[in-house]
Amino acid sequence: MQGYPPQQNGAFGPQPGYTGPYPGQPNYGAPPAAPAAAPPALKRLDPDSIPSPIQVIEDDKANKGSEPFTTGVRGQAPPLVTTKFQVKDQGNASPRYIRCTAYSIPCNSDMAKQSQVPLAAVIKPLAPLPPDETPPYLVDHGESGPIRCNRCKAYMCPYMQFIEGGRRFQCGFCSCVTEVPPHYFQHLDHTGKRVDCYDRPELSMGSYEFTATVDYCKNNKIPQPPAFIFLIDVSYNAVKNGMVGIICQELKTLLDYLPRENPDMESNIRVGFVTYNKVLHFYNVKASLAQPQMMVVSDVADMFVPLLDGFLVNVSESRVVIESLLDQIPEMFADTRETESVFGPVIQAGLEALKAADCAGKLFVFHSSLPIAEAPGKLKNREDKKLVGTDKEKSLFQPQVSFYNTLAKECVAQGCCVDLFLFPNQYVDVATLGVVPTSTGGSIYKYTYFQASSDQERFLNDLRRDVQKQVGFDALMRVRTSTGIRATDFFGSFYMSNTTDVELAGLDCDKTVTVEFRHDDKLSEETGALMQCAVLYTSCSGQRRLRIHNMAVNCCSQLADLYRNCETDTIINFFAKYAYRSVLGSPIKNVRDSLVNQCAQILACYRKNCASPSSAGQLILPECMKLLPVYLNCMLKSDVLQPGADVSLDDRAYLRQLVSTLDVSESHVFFYPRLLPLQKLDVMSMSLPVAVRNSEERLSRGGVYLLENGLNIFLWVGVNAQQELLQNIFGTPAFGQIDPNMTSLPALDNPFSKRLREIIESFRAQRSRYMKLMVVKPEDKLELIFKHFLVEDKSNNGGASYVDFLCHMHKEIRQLLS
Repeated sequence: MQGYPPQQNGAFGPQPGYTGPYPGQPNYGAPPAAPAAAPPALKRLDPDSIPSPIQVIEDDKANKGSEPFTTGVRGQAPPLVTTKFQVKDQGNASPRYIRCTAYSIPCNSDMAKQSQVPLAAVIKPLAPLPPDETPPYLVDHGESGPIRCNRCKAYMCPYMQFIEGGRRFQCGFCSCVTEVPPHYFQHLDHTGKRVDCYDRPELSMGSYEFTATVDYCKNNKIPQPPAFIFLIDVSYNAVKNGMVGIICQELKTLLDYLPRENPDMESNIRVGFVTYNKVLHFYNVKASLAQPQMMVVSDVADMFVPLLDGFLVNVSESRVVIESLLDQIPEMFADTRETESVFGPVIQAGLEALKAADCAGKLFVFHSSLPIAEAPGKLKNREDKKLVGTDKEKSLFQPQVSFYNTLAKECVAQGCCVDLFLFPNQYVDVATLGVVPTSTGGSIYKYTYFQASSDQERFLNDLRRDVQKQVGFDALMRVRTSTGIRATDFFGSFYMSNTTDVELAGLDCDKTVTVEFRHDDKLSEETGALMQCAVLYTSCSGQRRLRIHNMAVNCCSQLADLYRNCETDTIINFFAKYAYRSVLGSPIKNVRDSLVNQCAQILACYRKNCASPSSAGQLILPECMKLLPVYLNCMLKSDVLQPGADVSLDDRAYLRQLVSTLDVSESHVFFYPRLLPLQKLDVMSMSLPVAVRNSEERLSRGGVYLLENGLNIFLWVGVNAQQELLQNIFGTPAFGQIDPNMTSLPALDNPFSKRLREIIESFRAQRSRYMKLMVVKPEDKLELIFKHFLVEDKSNNGGASYVDFLCHMHKEIRQLLS
């Protein structure tokens, strides 16, 4: 990369004469006016001379990808999320579980305020691990339960110090001294460590689990195994688009794959079935019946479950009756004329069924239209494009009735998690329907204009993964910190009835909770700062457990140390969640301005306090934050913060809710997609071609490119792509014969086709949503959508190019410094 020396203070310049408009000015997005008779030095900034995301990603792979990352060293930043690496747990939680915005945090609040760097952790408590890493050990302390600090209740961990020959321990979080129970006593060696330290996960590892005793259970009762209830919309649209038939067909096989702890045993999870339109139909599928029985509840204003025995059943016992039911449902409603449906009573029905069975569980709701039928939670169409860009725009992201907030609270109290699959053909008010899923730890999936031919594969893959994935129920999470800092704010899909406990009716392996920390006292460089995330949950077999993740970071009294140990991808993840929540209460323009201002302050503070003196014409960025401007610009151009004419209100509400739970690797690819030049793919090598930057000028008309953003995969085919390449991918040498409507590549018998299909499958396996493949030809209508993800370019709806935004950031920084 020319013109960008790799020293700590990356500088590039002299600054070009950028006289064009800046974000927020009326003609922003228009080409900048050429300066009058500009001297030759004032040409536009060369895109190759500004920090390249691809270069940073490749450098990190080269530097950190070959050695295992050992977590024993306090305050070391992990490899980037784009680097493949192995983790060895030696006392701090793996970065798969916890990533921090900074691994050296300021010793006091003044320094934190001065830098403006957010102090936060993105926590993914049940994150899946690659096959070569050991899952957390399960520790059972018998009837007395886990050992804890008497005062702050922190759990036994590597930061507890044993004193008085091992008879007491001093808490690393609050310094209180607690007696060691006799059964847990062990002698200390000459260094003051317990001699059994490395035999006990809780004394030597960053992450582990405890079996919880009955005191950790609701009402001091061992929980019942959880239940899954499938609630299927059978109104006209849902039947006509094929959704009902597809679900019923799929459930017949899917019920064999319910989550289980032991792969050799069958799952303990019981299942139940409901169909609905304006009324609800419950099904008795008791094993002793010859045929399933239907019971209709038409009084939707006062929901109750008409049967207890035979509604929630064991799959293997009732298999014959269940299969008979799933065969009958599409036939029963094949000729329906009922277009209206309810929604609130559907969730109430599932909740009441779980209450009656006295268990936690998950509702899978398959829904297709705005619930306009007369019932609690009835909604009206409030889609109003005229409000976009005004101060009233925020109302479109807020729920239109309070009914669902109250319902969500009841669901959380019961441990009832809701996953919502939407199949809308028009506005359904995702901002309101999404309240219950996003408050209960659930997920929302959306298939607009669902067509069986092109969308069935994506829907079924999402459903299979959703049903099978690891999940904990009735979960409670608390984050404890050492004296000097505390957790002050939380982002994600959950409910909080107080300021410390994050309540999750369901917590699955994809969900993250993001926690922001603030100082409430001074910290010391010697001791650093500690955090412990404890999650109490019921496993899918009905066992109550505690999962513990510990993290120690450094504290610094020099700003340079803070800027040396930040993680830009995690900072962007935090900013996105903060901004996407802020649009509920502030005009979007204000949210955008405050983001730009905070980033300018972060960089100006670095320039003023950490960079060696240089001319004001140079933009100087800290080495580990040199991508902050490009990633921030990508975030500002996202559909939530920069609405385009073609983005529906429902899509914006959906993306706003989706991003609130993304982990750092998913938010990275969401804001800065991965773009691979397939003409450079070497089929003999297992490695991928080096990605190219997200800009149209990087695309060659003779190439074929694969772009993934976590939700979609695009295959862009250049007009002059080599015939051999087209033959290998599509089975035809002619560009004109490629079908732009295909959603999967033909399985051809050549090494290139096999390798490309493997790559697409591996990308899909890495993401929590199944990515639909779309083939894009230049000048096609899909190309407009594809170009929207070339995030370094200027966007149609007025988003700045990377070069222009960098110039704008430089101007803001210079203003702050002067």
